[in-house]
Amino acid sequence: MAASSFSVTNYISKSGITNFNFSNEHSKNLLLLRFKLNRKLQSRGRNFSVTKVASRNQQLQKLADQSIEETTETLDNGILVPDSESVISSIKYHAEFTPLFSPEKFELPKAFYATAESVRDMLITNWNTTYKFHEKMNVKQAYYLSMEFLQGRALLNAIGNLELSGAYADALRKLGHDLEDVARQEQDAALGNGGLGRLASCFLDSLATLNYPAWGYGLRYKYGLFKQLITKDGQEEVAESWLEMGNPWEIPRNDVSYPVKFYGEVATGPDGRKKWVGGENIVAVAYDVPIPGYKTKTTINLRLWSTKVGPEYFDLKAFNSGDHAKAYEALKRAEKICYILYPGDESHEGKTLRLKQQYTLCSASLQDIIARFERRSGDALNWEEFPEKVAVQMNDTHPTLCIPELLRILMDIKGLSWKEAWGITQRTVAYTNHTVLPEALEKWSLNLLQELLPRHVEIIEMIDSELIDIIIGEYGIEDLELLKEKLTQMRVLDNVELPASILELLVQPDEIPTVDSVEEEEEEEEKELVEVTEPTSEDDELEVKVEKDAEVSKKVSFDPDPKLPKMVQMANLCVVGGHAVNGVAEIHSEIVKNEVFNDFYKLWPDKFQNKTNGVTPRRWISFCNPELSKIITKWTGSEDWVLNTEKLVELRKFTDNEELQSEWRKAKRINKEKTVSFLKEKTVYLVSPDAMFDVQVKRIHEYKRQLLNILGIVYRYKKMKEMNADERKDKFVPRVCIFGGKAFATYIQAKRIVKFITDVGATVNNDPDIGDLLKVVFVPDYNVTVAEVLIPGSDLSEHISTAGMEASGTSNMKFAMNGCIQIGTLDGANVEIRQEVGEENFFLFGAEAHEISGLRKERSEGKFIPDPRFEEVKKYVRSGVFGPYNYNELMGSLEGNEGYGRADYFLVGKDFPDYIECQEKVDIAYRDQKRWTKMSILNTAGSYKFSSDRTIHQYAREIWMIEPLVLPN
Repeated sequence: MAASSFSVTNYISKSGITNFNFSNEHSKNLLLLRFKLNRKLQSRGRNFSVTKVASRNQQLQKLADQSIEETTETLDNGILVPDSESVISSIKYHAEFTPLFSPEKFELPKAFYATAESVRDMLITNWNTTYKFHEKMNVKQAYYLSMEFLQGRALLNAIGNLELSGAYADALRKLGHDLEDVARQEQDAALGNGGLGRLASCFLDSLATLNYPAWGYGLRYKYGLFKQLITKDGQEEVAESWLEMGNPWEIPRNDVSYPVKFYGEVATGPDGRKKWVGGENIVAVAYDVPIPGYKTKTTINLRLWSTKVGPEYFDLKAFNSGDHAKAYEALKRAEKICYILYPGDESHEGKTLRLKQQYTLCSASLQDIIARFERRSGDALNWEEFPEKVAVQMNDTHPTLCIPELLRILMDIKGLSWKEAWGITQRTVAYTNHTVLPEALEKWSLNLLQELLPRHVEIIEMIDSELIDIIIGEYGIEDLELLKEKLTQMRVLDNVELPASILELLVQPDEIPTVDSVEEEEEEEEKELVEVTEPTSEDDELEVKVEKDAEVSKKVSFDPDPKLPKMVQMANLCVVGGHAVNGVAEIHSEIVKNEVFNDFYKLWPDKFQNKTNGVTPRRWISFCNPELSKIITKWTGSEDWVLNTEKLVELRKFTDNEELQSEWRKAKRINKEKTVSFLKEKTVYLVSPDAMFDVQVKRIHEYKRQLLNILGIVYRYKKMKEMNADERKDKFVPRVCIFGGKAFATYIQAKRIVKFITDVGATVNNDPDIGDLLKVVFVPDYNVTVAEVLIPGSDLSEHISTAGMEASGTSNMKFAMNGCIQIGTLDGANVEIRQEVGEENFFLFGAEAHEISGLRKERSEGKFIPDPRFEEVKKYVRSGVFGPYNYNELMGSLEGNEGYGRADYFLVGKDFPDYIECQEKVDIAYRDQKRWTKMSILNTAGSYKFSSDRTIHQYAREIWMIEPLVLPN
């Protein structure tokens, strides 16, 4: 539905009212005018039927001029907020005039869409005001490009940020519904998968709340990643249906579209300018999602791109002749770009589709950003000012093609020189690294890039050439072995021949024999052979051999390896092409500097920064945990902590207060009872709220070590089975072990882990000997909404990745904010969380990051001796106690000393004994509820540092160089 469908002007037009012009001073009251107008309407017949409308300009003018205070409240921040009666009128209007359902009933699904459309009216009003103000002020604006935005449900978050929760709850109650029931009708937007996307959404919330001029850019995936089903066979994937009923939050901008090209060839025009011609052409169309700030009118934008081609690409002749597939081939080829998040890339077609997705995001977004810059600049357009008005942040390596695309536009379309365009690009773009995993440091086939984006390959070659000059200037040509090593590590092009001009510099003439000199060389070799065949002594013979070996060793080949593919190293391109590189936790940023990009760090130390991730306290405490929020507000003295999380530190003064501890435990109990109901609904398992809720919810991956967790549970279960009932009760605290997360569809080992967890649960949960002492529950289709239920109800959260492999984590921050105590390694943000909450309030185990490489080396040399308890638990799994599935492959990955998929690369066996001993300490602590409650309070108090507001302030000041821009009242 277009935005204009919901404007007051459009409504008036439908009502037969004409010739009425709204002045600028009325713009902030458009929505309120709608509310007032609707209250004048009378219903007749079926529900919400509007049949009587004012028909004269004078009546409408009089209505527009009436006192706003009659139906609204004015907040301290100057925002005019409607009361519940006006909200009712707005909901009724949308139930009647923007329906997705038949008119006879007003059931929950219809109530949700009408309510969401009502809220969206206010968001559009604020969005328009924000947009116009930013246009007028022409300040520098940040643009956050990400392949993922994991938003979650929007209704409660939007009305919470708008401070309308009370008005909407009251209005819906009068209409016969509960706000919570209505909100549950919303599906999570399937625009992301894990922490990368959730971080991006938290950042947008903070950018709006802090009044920074900024937008997000992403893709509008039709089916998301996938909807996860858990069956007897483990994880199964089906297409996500989140757009089946439409998305009430998005605003199609059919007038905002840009051409995107693939394939073709590069031509040179008469003016010498390069031009990309021919190939496949599609169109990227904008869909806007308003992002409201908390207690502010600022509403920024998440612009999502959908892809299509024009109707002229539909082959009507082929269709009428019966060749239907050919008829809509071009349409489907364009549309499928935005079908799936992260399509499988095992095939050439899959790789091509992923690359198309990344380029579509970059090209459409940059064209949009540049068009906005040109419009705002007007006649004073100066391209050197582009970095003073635009900051582009690449969220991981997926948007790397921003760099050659910006260069292409500046050079080929805007006519700038290479030097000008390169300088502008480097000052505009910045890169956030999210991982040290090799598979996440993207490399693309040069041949595929050449085929799909030929002009960009030329530009990348230019960048690579510039970089080669810098590397040679830094390291010289005296030590060719060292130079070759640095070129291999630092070049953008991997296993690609050096430019001819560089080879001439590096390879000595006598190393390149010509045809004319072959005979001379052969004669010289024969002469040398005669000289060395009759040595005067053994020492002389050895000396001659050493000299000949030394001559050979000096000849360093810079030729590519024909057995290896030619690749483009996207992370290196990000580092070279931008002005800032940041890690996302202190330990991760040190690894980035000292290991991942050490050579670049030595070259450009000022380019590297740390920006520890954060999460929004609005969604992750205030809205999802109202019970705890009330307590925090009471004991800190105000609601200021929602905007200023440093106020949470005030809780430290009251940790031993029995009244606070009692209230804290009651809030946790309420949240755990909600979790019990949720688990019963989603998994059919009924668990006890008296048990400790032990939770690990995140993407399923070997480095995150869900396998370590479930093996620890298996060991616990085995020990229980070896005891009588009294011994079990004395030894073990009752636990409900909860898992959630998706394994990528082609990640076989991760899917085996999901299967293993569910098999263990099926056995343990139905064992009458164990009862409520141990339960294992896998929650299907983990998403933001699931997290909003599980996190407030958790007692213990598991962040147990192999040290040095988790860049930061954000779920650990959410758990800490909600008073959940953590067990984990010194990895990612765990390090800083432990520092802030106190070492005694964090259960630490495992090898540290600096030990990992040595431990792997030790393993490869056959020196690792597994703990007997680890061998015991593997044997128990193989015994078949958890069903007929063959777990030899899964257990085998933990064995051997070398080989792909073996040798326990993620050190599960190494950390296993420390892990189970640490879990024993957890049991001891949990038995002392006074101690546990104090630990919980201190976790919440210590989470103040991990607000995304704090992180965004750092980005804004230290990378983007932008300032807040508060809208005038």
